[in-house]
Amino acid sequence: MSKAIKVAISCGDLNGIGLETLAKVFSDSRMFDFCIPVLYANKDVFTAHKNAAEVHELETRVINSPDDAQKNVLNIIEVWKENVSIQFGEPDESISKFTITSLKKAAKDVIEKRADALVTLPINKDVISNEDFPYKGHTEFLRDECNAQESLMFLVSDNMRVGLITNHLPIHEVSEAITQGAILKKMQLMNTSLQQDFGIQKPKIAVLGLNPHAGDNGLIGTEEHTTILPAIDKLMQDGLLAVGPYSADGFFGMAMYTKYDAVMAMYHDQGLLPFKMISFDDGVNFTAGLSIVRTSPDHGTAYDIAGMAKANPESLRNAIFKAGEIVQKRQSFKANE
Repeated sequence: MSKAIKVAISCGDLNGIGLETLAKVFSDSRMFDFCIPVLYANKDVFTAHKNAAEVHELETRVINSPDDAQKNVLNIIEVWKENVSIQFGEPDESISKFTITSLKKAAKDVIEKRADALVTLPINKDVISNEDFPYKGHTEFLRDECNAQESLMFLVSDNMRVGLITNHLPIHEVSEAITQGAILKKMQLMNTSLQQDFGIQKPKIAVLGLNPHAGDNGLIGTEEHTTILPAIDKLMQDGLLAVGPYSADGFFGMAMYTKYDAVMAMYHDQGLLPFKMISFDDGVNFTAGLSIVRTSPDHGTAYDIAGMAKANPESLRNAIFKAGEIVQKRQSFKANE
């Protein structure tokens, strides 16, 4: 990166591992050469996590606005003043309001271009979903905040990139949601993102089937022939290089993902299970299709190890690096349009 990017960071679930991993990431002072972090939280809460993480050499500074952010420290905008009782590893609906407040204010500042990118720490979807946050996750919330007609959950690492046609849907609702229109929109989003966010001029995208063995010529299901193949044909006619549908087990088992720039999965676990098996420690969740750059570690709150100084910070570190890389790629893409 030619200059340090300013990264707005939402606090995530206060009883999970997010703030611990953040403390560990910035305990390495070299990170400050790359970015200026701005955490939306409360200093006392972060200090509790920092101490639990056994991080003692990290300087913090309370500021009022991203405009006041300084280099070489972890800047904190205190978006609440109340005392919060941290109960590591415990889901707690009573403190979800702090998670929501942090996310909304961090996202707002990035949308208003007061920071270059948004990095979100993990939330517990069950705890946070309520009348104040009627969403199933970050992706859906940010789509609405950015007034985007569509978005793409895009899991990326050095080894592979996997997108999803459907996000957080019960399995019994997936088939109905797999329409030609949905496939066309998500594939076009993925293709555009690969070009502008990853610098790939002519992306080659693999498309997975929905049913076991990609339907086995209609023996196990017909969605491949009635929906997925016609969508692929239409995409090819429009100049997008899409190949498939592939049977997911053989596709990942034979490492065929290495031959493509990205893979489009039909539903959540079909894509995320192999991705996390292959790239769990270094994977990043990126939301494509937004006006802003947003990344996140690809893991959850990990209540079972919260407060034990055991959390691996690598995915968060990569999420911050990836945010900076995408910011730079977008700038270059726009300059060359």
